[in-house]
Amino acid sequence: MAETPPNVPADQVALRPAATVMLVRDNAEGTGIEVLMVQRNLNSDFVGGAYVFPGGAVDPADSTEAVERRSGGRTDANASEILGIPNGGLAYFIAVLRECFEEAGILLATDPAGTMLRLDDEATAERFAEHRHKLNNRECTFVEIAEAEDLHLAVQDVAYFAHWITPEGAPRRYDTRFFVARAPEGQVPAHDAGEVIADVWISPQEALLAHQRNEIELIFPTIKNLQAISRFSTVDALLDAAAHAESVPAIMPRITVTGEGVRILLPGDEGYDDYVSPTHATPPTDFNATIKRVSHHANPGDGTPTS
Repeated sequence: MAETPPNVPADQVALRPAATVMLVRDNAEGTGIEVLMVQRNLNSDFVGGAYVFPGGAVDPADSTEAVERRSGGRTDANASEILGIPNGGLAYFIAVLRECFEEAGILLATDPAGTMLRLDDEATAERFAEHRHKLNNRECTFVEIAEAEDLHLAVQDVAYFAHWITPEGAPRRYDTRFFVARAPEGQVPAHDAGEVIADVWISPQEALLAHQRNEIELIFPTIKNLQAISRFSTVDALLDAAAHAESVPAIMPRITVTGEGVRILLPGDEGYDDYVSPTHATPPTDFNATIKRVSHHANPGDGTPTS
């Protein structure tokens, strides 16, 4: 996708709806959780090489009547109420399932009896690998796969967790909903070798430490969500907290430059309400460099989260 030219006014950079999923599992020792992360292609326009959660832009095909019929009983009205929007909410839930399958090869879906899909026999694995290949090549839609296999997309098993909006001044801006879901048994992630070039199961704490050691690149919203889920020692506890959250506030960071350097402000921080929006969108290379700097500020070497 082309970046917005840098001479475009910052307040005219369109916000694109997007969704991402933190796929989690309990570790083998029973002492904590692990989250699936994928590495962005090194040639990506936006922070190439960064480790993120599977996700991407919401597609028009994520919000059709056929999709709703395959959504395990969750309606657009119900999904929209959860997200606090008038309509179109179901598309976000579908987008995270689709992107998880496209990028990581994990498909959260059930058969008509309600049994979660497994891909651990050779014939089934090969059949769904072909489905995924066609989906990534835009030779079929996500719902067509569900219809062909008589599957119900496991929308009910995806919990809403966070809402982040790209700061003004970015050459590309997203209105992103973060979700959390339990990893299915009998499925092994496999990156697509296109948009993402690696995948790893890692504890939130280890991911943050690896970033502090400059071994991996993380971006600000990823860091904040890793910090948030690192408080939970089991998947059950995390999913229960997400299911019972009273509200999920929208967070739009603001990037500012002071005598002490580049700083990112969050709602409630001193100076957030006095912020002056940039006049024009920042060139992609400059914005990427800024994001890297503020991300390291958010995850300092002493382990103390800051804003």
